[in-house]
Formats: sequence, C-alpha cells, structure tokens
Amino acid sequence: MDNLFFSDEHLMIKEMVQEFAESEVAPIAFELDKNETFPQEIVTKMGELGLMGIVIPEKYGGTGLDMVAFVTAIIELARVDASVAITMTAHTSLGCLPLLQLGNDEQKEKYLPKLASGEMLGAFGLTEPSAGSDSGATKTTAVKDGDSYIVNGGKVFITNVGEAGVLSFTSRIMDGDNFKGIGAFIIPTNTPGLEIATKEKKMGWKASDTRQIFFRDMVIPASAMMGTPSDGFKAFLKTLTSGRIAIGALSVGTALGAYEKALQYSSEREAFGKPIHKFQSVSFKIADMATEIEASKLLVYHAAWMKDQGISVVKEAAMAKLFASEVAMKTTTEAIQVHGGYGYVKEFDVERFFRDAKILEIGEGTSEIQRLIIFRELLNEISSV
Repeated sequence: MDNLFFSDEHLMIKEMVQEFAESEVAPIAFELDKNETFPQEIVTKMGELGLMGIVIPEKYGGTGLDMVAFVTAIIELARVDASVAITMTAHTSLGCLPLLQLGNDEQKEKYLPKLASGEMLGAFGLTEPSAGSDSGATKTTAVKDGDSYIVNGGKVFITNVGEAGVLSFTSRIMDGDNFKGIGAFIIPTNTPGLEIATKEKKMGWKASDTRQIFFRDMVIPASAMMGTPSDGFKAFLKTLTSGRIAIGALSVGTALGAYEKALQYSSEREAFGKPIHKFQSVSFKIADMATEIEASKLLVYHAAWMKDQGISVVKEAAMAKLFASEVAMKTTTEAIQVHGGYGYVKEFDVERFFRDAKILEIGEGTSEIQRLIIFRELLNEISSV
C-alpha cells in the first residue's frame, strides 16, 4: 500500500506521528480516558510538530500537506488514542477546511496562522437537536440588522468548542421576511451572546471536548459571513465529504489499535497448554480482523488520493466511512472476545477502543445516511451513461 499512495514525505510523516503517538500519547491514554481530561499538552506538542496545520498552506504558517498525509496522521494517532485523534481531526477537517474553502483573505489571515500553530483550536457547528442527518432542517436564524446579524438558536455535539478560539457555524439567513438561504459564519468563541454548555458525558472519546452551544441574541458583524447565503451551506456540505474520509481514517486507526492488542494477547495467553492463537476459533478472528482492516485502509487511502487529484469523491468517501466504521465496531468487539473476561476490564485497552468505536458509525453521517449517499451516486452514474 505504501508504494501505491505514499511518497517519501508520507513515509516520514507516518514514522514521525507513530513515534510521537507511542512515546507521548500512549503513556497517558488510560488516564486521559479515566479522568476525561482534555489533552492540552498533547495539542500543544502536535502544533509544534505541524500536525494542527497539516493541510493549511505554508503562507498561513501551515505544513501544506495533502489529504493522504492527513489520513496517515489520523490513523497513527487513533491506533493509540481516539480522543487525541478526533481532537486533531475535527480541528482540521471541520475547524480549518471550511475557512480554507469559503473564507475571504481577511478571515484567512486573521485565523489560519493561529489555527496552524495549534495556538487556537477550531470548531464547527452544524448539528442541531432537530437537524442531524437532515442538516437542511437548520433552525438557527441570523436576522439582518444594518451591518450586523442577530443570531438565535443552538447546536449540539460540537467537538472542541469548549477549548476552541474560533467557531464556524451554519444558520438560516433572514433579511426582513425574506429567507436568503443557509449561510455560514466564523466568529471568536468569546463573542457575547454565545453560550457554551458544560462538557458532555460520553460513552467514548472521553478526553475529547464535546458540548452544546446556544446563540442568544448574539450580534455579529456582516463581515463574519463566509461566502454568500447561497453558497455557504453547499460549501459546508462539501467539507463533510473530506470529514468522512477523516472519520474513515479514524476508524482504521481504532480498529488497528484493537487488532494489535488482540494479536499480542493471543500469543501471550495460554489455554490447555498452548497459546490461544493455536485454536482455530481465535486464529480465524485474527485473520478476519487483519483482512477487513486492510480493505478499510485501501478504501480510505484511495478516497484521500482521489481527493488530492481533484476528483469528486462523494461516493468513495461515503464508502470508506461506511465500511471502515463498521469494521472498527466489529474489530473492537472481537478484540474483547479474544481477551475474554479481561477484555471487559478497563485496565485493558481494548475496552476503551470498543467504547471509542461506536460513535464512528454515527458521526459525520450515520451508516444509514452513507448508504443513501452511495445509492444516490450509483443512480447518478447510471443516468449519466
């Protein structure tokens, strides 16, 4: 696979992030999860390594690398700790990419250098209590008032927002009684009228920051809008395509981490006088894990490579995210089975990997939504022949 998608630079990134994850993240991953502690020191170190600005152009202080490099970094981080991986992933794919794709020069110059260095985290607000899979049902409203907008509404399940310095979000744009479309804004998180709730208590990703936010008569300048009301929402939906590739990579890393733990345990644990991997019931599980993870990698890297070539990847990103996330859930479940009773105990990493895996089938579009997207794209291909 390295020969298919990797340059020498990609191999260097893989080696660097792998070493960082194993030396800096692995020793504290258990405590981060146990105490639900946001990994601020790790974020700072990732900023110093250039990982927080991995896709941001060099002119804004970023590393200026491609989607394949981004995917590679995610996988290596998630092999050790999904909470650290999603913090970097959401910051990049949701906090930085909308600004890169939609922001004007002034907005980019104001925020991107700080985002690239890791000095400032980015967050993205799209999901609402009644607008999850149906993101077009957004109810947050921005009403034009001279040179400003008055925003009311709220968002849920926003990654990084409690630690972020900047927030992008979608809103219905109203000019008097006229609905102008669903637009996008970018604002500092200390903006008066933005209320950030307490950290959610989650099943997994416990060290990552996830919160609900509210807009209460929040007054923001018209210059905070990214693009126009007619193109903002479409641009945000395009961002989700990249986000699906990123979640696919997070899924690969999560599955890989659990698989490696299961493989090691199957060699160390003995039953009836021999290592348990000598039993076909265990060895077949390990073989299936390895095969499905390899297939996931190929889907994810192929989608990332296509994205780097400027090719539309709506179908490929959905396939990668769908397959890899479901493989992650299956792999982490089987990893616990290989560990037996010990797999159910928190001191064994596979228990954490299992809890971290479930959200992968939900975030950035549920598995059901991915299947709808894939089928729609298949129909489009038929109709265009």
